[in-house]
Amino acid sequence: MQKDKFFKEIQNKTHPNEKLVSTHCSYCGMQCGMNLRVDTTTNTIIGVEPRYDFPVNLGKMCPKGVTAYQQVNHPDRIRKPLIRRNPALKGTLEGFEEASWEEALSLIVSKFKELQGSYGKDTLSVYSGVSMTNEKCYLTGKFARVGLQTRYIDYNGRFCMSSAAAGFNRSLGIDRGSTVPWTDLHETDCLFIAGSNASECHPTSMFRIWEVQNRGGYLIVADPRETPLARRADIHLDLRPGTDLALANGMLHLLIKNGHIDETFISQHTNGFEETKELVASFTPEYVSDITGIAVEKIIRAADIYGRAPEAIVMFCRGVEQQSKGTDNVSAYTNMALVTGKIGRPKSGVATFTGQGNGQGGREHGQKADQLPGYRKMDYPEHVQAIADAWGIPVEEMPQKGISAYEMFGLMLDKTIRALYLLCSNPAVSAPNQNHVREALKSLDFMVCVDFYMSESAEYADVVLPTTTWAEDDGTTTNLEGRVIRHRQAQEWYAESKPDWWIQIEIAKRMGRGQYFEYMKGPADIFAELRRVSKGGTADYSGITYEKIDQNNGVFWPCKDESDPGTPHLFLDKKFYHPDGKAKICALPYRPPAEEPDREYPLRLTTGRVVYHYLSGNQTRRIPFLKAMYPDPLLEVHPDTAKKYGIEHGERVLLKTRRGEAVYQVKTIAAIRPDTVFVAYHWGKEESINLLTNPALDPYSKMPEFKACAAQIIKLEKGERQHG
Repeated sequence: MQKDKFFKEIQNKTHPNEKLVSTHCSYCGMQCGMNLRVDTTTNTIIGVEPRYDFPVNLGKMCPKGVTAYQQVNHPDRIRKPLIRRNPALKGTLEGFEEASWEEALSLIVSKFKELQGSYGKDTLSVYSGVSMTNEKCYLTGKFARVGLQTRYIDYNGRFCMSSAAAGFNRSLGIDRGSTVPWTDLHETDCLFIAGSNASECHPTSMFRIWEVQNRGGYLIVADPRETPLARRADIHLDLRPGTDLALANGMLHLLIKNGHIDETFISQHTNGFEETKELVASFTPEYVSDITGIAVEKIIRAADIYGRAPEAIVMFCRGVEQQSKGTDNVSAYTNMALVTGKIGRPKSGVATFTGQGNGQGGREHGQKADQLPGYRKMDYPEHVQAIADAWGIPVEEMPQKGISAYEMFGLMLDKTIRALYLLCSNPAVSAPNQNHVREALKSLDFMVCVDFYMSESAEYADVVLPTTTWAEDDGTTTNLEGRVIRHRQAQEWYAESKPDWWIQIEIAKRMGRGQYFEYMKGPADIFAELRRVSKGGTADYSGITYEKIDQNNGVFWPCKDESDPGTPHLFLDKKFYHPDGKAKICALPYRPPAEEPDREYPLRLTTGRVVYHYLSGNQTRRIPFLKAMYPDPLLEVHPDTAKKYGIEHGERVLLKTRRGEAVYQVKTIAAIRPDTVFVAYHWGKEESINLLTNPALDPYSKMPEFKACAAQIIKLEKGERQHG
């Protein structure tokens, strides 16, 4: 208590010529509260302090968070628009010259109009991201459909959160990343966490996870690697990559067999139980063990602990979702909460660890190929009509739904798409099957990249526009709980950079669509429109205001009017978001990964993050401390596997799949299955692990199968590609 009092006393104390700006971290979905320290004599950001008043992180920060401010005034910032004068140099950093905003915008608009005049409206495309505010994400969807009048828009959340979204929608009728607030986590009796390396990817959540065990509760972790989270678990379910669906069905089999189900809840609030019960009857512990490689006794013990726990939360992350059956995995794990009735009440439910800063809000308001603001669907004519009316356009002008991010690259190669407007994303690192993706980017007639650093993707652009960072603009994001929070501008726009919303408004005006983009107050006006347009949708923000967010440390959606306090806990009334008010227990037959090991490719390759880097690494690889702590990608190999291949720790080897190959330094580590190897995905060029990953798509979410493919290790002779 004395420690808490001390922290409260020092909070908001500043030195002379310094002020604190209350905001949130730019990185993962935790959106940890922080104060940026600003030198008032130069009006520049000089440091950071944690915020102890924000309930999600309570003053805790990770290595990325404490260095995030260093990206703002970094010497690598793009200072002025760049135009490539020599198109033959695409795919390199060569051939760019600085230009004025007038020249750059005039070139963009003339090329867009020229291409649309020759090939139709849909020859343009927009590829965006969710490390932006809700205001920018909302406007980007409108910019594509109203400003550019194209159907082809999708976003990098397709590679991150799309399976969680599809699975939650199918099972619960709503996609919000957590059915409970994060402050419930440490008060539950059991956490079942699948496919999440939370200790590295969401480290400021760990104090709550450890507290479950400190209180006498249980932690069960399903992961092919013995991560720090798995090492501390009461049970580590060390499954083969890509076999989660078998494990989830096996858990359900035992919950039913051992009587750990809530028959009243099932009969009154769900559909599909009998069909699912019949399907999982064959998923005995022995059968599941054969598929997953998990010991039978571990499976039995895990089901018993979860089944007996008075309150429990099932959680998962990209390890579960980035599979060609990721949607089924999400619904299958959600089945555990539904059959036991451990959902729709405090301290029990389901949750996903959101990867990107606004991974939740960024998928709600129109950046997805098939989705409109308020989480409305383009498949429903009444939804399309509602948004067309709200935007003031004839419904006939609303473009048809587009296709997923990875599928767009195929349309670039066949010249259906000839131009790309890319912002807040780096697909030349983050997309699977990189040789295909890079060829597609190079084939474009015209490409615009909007970023604050030159990225690997920017190297394929004809025009690069400098945008602002998270700390140079106002707006909101929605964190992994579904809590809408405020980001505040801490310094002026860097050099000649402009925020994404300013750039889009200018282009829309020059395209002759300016009457639909009149936002005199910038983000505040955009958020006011977002609130109005989302009203009546599933993701209803209409009752959320900047003032209400400030007063309550964030507001949970849905929030339907200004008297509504928001919805921290979903389904307390036991009404789900399907038309009949019931949840769906899904019968899901097991499917193996799209590519299984064989004699030529005997290993299973899986990918993920490390604590010091974020997404494609375009930001974190520039921060000296983060770079020093993890400078290069490493190939994690079990010692027994290394011995089999005659390779040693620190040696460089060739890793190969059916799509590509790359050279990596070996890290021998016992904390991984002998049949599995791992590489983090934060590096580009010839170090990119996504040269090797499988683009097989989930049929529902269109998520590529990043987490499981067949691979081989080839020992290199002395001097053979030993230096990359």
